Amino acid sequence: MTAVQAGPARRPATGGKRSPGTRGRGVLRWLPLAPATTVLLLFLAGPIGYCVVLAFTDMQLTGQESASFVGLDNFTRAFGDAHFRNAVVLTLVFTLISSILGQNTLGLALAALMRRASKAVRTVTGAVVISAWVLPEIVAGFLLYTFFHREGQLNAVLHWLQLPTQNWLVTLPILAVSFANVWRGTAFSMLVYSAALAEIPQEVTESAEVDGASGRQRLWYITLPMIRRSIGTNLMLNTLQTLSVFGLIWAMTKGGPAHRSETLPVFMYDQAFTKSLIGYGTAVALLLLVVGALFSTVYLRLMRDEVAA
Repeated sequence: MTAVQAGPARRPATGGKRSPGTRGRGVLRWLPLAPATTVLLLFLAGPIGYCVVLAFTDMQLTGQESASFVGLDNFTRAFGDAHFRNAVVLTLVFTLISSILGQNTLGLALAALMRRASKAVRTVTGAVVISAWVLPEIVAGFLLYTFFHREGQLNAVLHWLQLPTQNWLVTLPILAVSFANVWRGTAFSMLVYSAALAEIPQEVTESAEVDGASGRQRLWYITLPMIRRSIGTNLMLNTLQTLSVFGLIWAMTKGGPAHRSETLPVFMYDQAFTKSLIGYGTAVALLLLVVGALFSTVYLRLMRDEVAA
């Protein structure tokens, strides 16, 4: 008898289409995500889309029967508005001082110092710093308002030291609100860097110390390179949070005096709700969203380049 070799069994051709059972399992796999997806569409994508529509209209809160489409007029008006350009500059200054330089640097310094401190010092320092972070923004703004006021605690200390005093909320308002944001938000950076420093192997720093590396050299050549991913993540999150700060500045200065502490969120609120220009204020909000997207793109690009290197 001749042996007949049977080849591998072939599946019937389906023309590249999945069977109804496979499609059904795919639908069931996505079914648990349906409630979360619906909530996101209703409460996130929906309002964002509505704001995009409003930005191209002349909608007002009062004195108008219906809004009409105005195209790019709101955006053109913004770039031609001296107060808007002033708000952009102050927003960048506020972000640079309070987030990139203030919270980031101070948070890293506190995390490094607390790593070497005793347990009691770590507990007290952590409680003090985090207590400022958990306060509502409006409460923190009121506390810092009393601190920087002409008759506040800062001038009382300066007077006791026989140093000149001044009304900081009038003479240096953008620095006052920047310091307030540093005071309130440093805890987040401290927690991020504390977790990052804890991941550095102790053997690496001990070996560098045995080899004669100074504290500055260990920081620059060992610590910072090993936590650079945490630095990038912290900078991105802090920058986005700082760009949206409103209640702190509104409680302290309301953007004044003479628009000298009016960042983009405060300018947007003033245009939309104080002057009732909803369309124009929404256009400013979209421009603020673009600024945040640009910062995020830069940080993500730098982090990706570091990973590739």
